[in-house]
Amino acid sequence: MNEKNAPKMGHEPHEAPFDMFETWFSDAKKAEDAYPDAMTLATADAQGRPSARIVLLKGFDTRGFVFYTNYESRKGDQLAENGYAALCFHWKTLERCVRIEGKVAKVDASESDEYFASRPRGSQLGAWASIQSRPMSGRFDLEKRVAEFTAKFGLGKVPRPDHWGGFRLVPDRIEFWAEGKFRLHDRKLFTRDDADSGWNTQKLFP
Repeated sequence: MNEKNAPKMGHEPHEAPFDMFETWFSDAKKAEDAYPDAMTLATADAQGRPSARIVLLKGFDTRGFVFYTNYESRKGDQLAENGYAALCFHWKTLERCVRIEGKVAKVDASESDEYFASRPRGSQLGAWASIQSRPMSGRFDLEKRVAEFTAKFGLGKVPRPDHWGGFRLVPDRIEFWAEGKFRLHDRKLFTRDDADSGWNTQKLFP
């Protein structure tokens, strides 16, 4: 491809894709029947073997996209080995997707504490009781641990366990995809070199 026919690249400010995501996410919360905050989280281990699962978006701003989990879960182990991950939102009613890639890091302990305190008490106890991703012989194993921690904390405050907290994906690539007739979809890609820079933008062939 010669320079004359090369795809045009634009440049947009730091907050541009986050503003666009906020608009699309707001539309999704109005249009989708359930879980507009559900997103596929893809991780990989040290050998590059991928794994994907659904998690819930619990916050976003210009710093990135936040979700919470057990740090000792399979995804927690993989993120400790390989700090890069990808997210994918699919809003079927709107016929839109958002794909996000970047480096992941734990959020500050105070941020995890604040979110943990906002959770229902049953969910707080569950974070203590579930040895996430580890084998159990039957449902009774889990129910027994829930009972143990219910008794341990009584009517008092349930503190956040050290093994549970948030991750923030700091994106360097965000793509907005919208359904088009005859599979002629609309794709807009944002990329950047670091978290403090503006974004390069391109339109992509479907």
